[in-house]
Amino acid sequence: MARPRATAYGLAVPGRVTDLIHRHGDAILAVGLVALMIVQVWSLDVSRPDKLATTAGALALLVPLARRVRVPITLMAVLAAVGLLGQWLPKRVLDVEAFGLIVLLVVYNGAAHTSGRRAWSAGAMTTAFGLTVLVTDPDGVTFGGVIFFTLLFGAPWLAGYVVQRRRVSEARMRWERDAAEAAIVDERARIARELHDVVAHAISVIVLQARGGRRLLDSEPGETRGALDTIEHTGQQALVEMRRLVGLLRESDEELALAPQPSLSRLDALVDQVRVAGLPVELVVEGTPVDLPPGVDLSAYRIVQEALTNALKHAGPARARVILRYEQDRLEVDVADDGAGTTNGDAGGHGLVGIRERVSVYGGELEAGPRAGGGYAVCARLPYASKR
Repeated sequence: MARPRATAYGLAVPGRVTDLIHRHGDAILAVGLVALMIVQVWSLDVSRPDKLATTAGALALLVPLARRVRVPITLMAVLAAVGLLGQWLPKRVLDVEAFGLIVLLVVYNGAAHTSGRRAWSAGAMTTAFGLTVLVTDPDGVTFGGVIFFTLLFGAPWLAGYVVQRRRVSEARMRWERDAAEAAIVDERARIARELHDVVAHAISVIVLQARGGRRLLDSEPGETRGALDTIEHTGQQALVEMRRLVGLLRESDEELALAPQPSLSRLDALVDQVRVAGLPVELVVEGTPVDLPPGVDLSAYRIVQEALTNALKHAGPARARVILRYEQDRLEVDVADDGAGTTNGDAGGHGLVGIRERVSVYGGELEAGPRAGGGYAVCARLPYASKR
């Protein structure tokens, strides 16, 4: 059976081509731009050493350009170095269209894929590069040159900034939605525990009364009637409580009910989401990961989620570090930030209180508070086997 074809601009595109573009699009674009620049430079009427020097500069851009999303600052630094070195070469070698396209892409990329201090660094580097190129122009500083360089550097930077802010806004909305869903899941768990307690108590009373009533059925009918009355009353109370709690557990969102349960295996996606929302996070795993009980696995994930949520809300401009430490008999979860916030407690009641409750359920230990060097730290220790 033939593989379905995707369409692009009305043209049928083989599925393998779309997969290749999706996986290696940045590398393909980098190779294409660098190759085009080299071809255009070698078509110019300049000396061979100038062509070789420009070719070396173009090749220096290849690797960071192919990894532009991951290394935007490095890419801008390499571009600035190539551009400044090009000022000692004939002007025409960097006037080729391909180099202009590379500049547009790099400036846009620097604004679209940085935030916080890195964004300020990228902006300062872009401004310094543009001013240096403008001032060292052999034709001197002209009004037309100012307009040209303002558009060359300003327009892609503004476009990238708009894209970056939209991405951050969407990430924050997703994060808040996930936090709200997690709060709902926690509330359901609390209701489920309450339901268990209600039903377990009621059934225990009913069983004991039924057993006693059976023994007294012939000898003391009056006592048997009292036992039956107790059974009826207890059963009615249990039904009322069950109806109330089951009503709270009803959920119209079937997708949420069918969604896979969060676990540490999905922690990378969570960390990436926080990074996009504006908080740089480093994830470190120490020791050999082990298969955790489902409850411990879920609790560890939620502890990291809640701690990062609070850091995102209260720490201000900061960086966070998450450490999962697999020890012989327990898992340690450390989440620390270097922000200015003095507390990571969530005013909504789902922050540190929720973390403490999760740790307590499994007989673990929790340490949370401001760090000596600034910032806030949460350290939870969860035994693999519950002490409860």
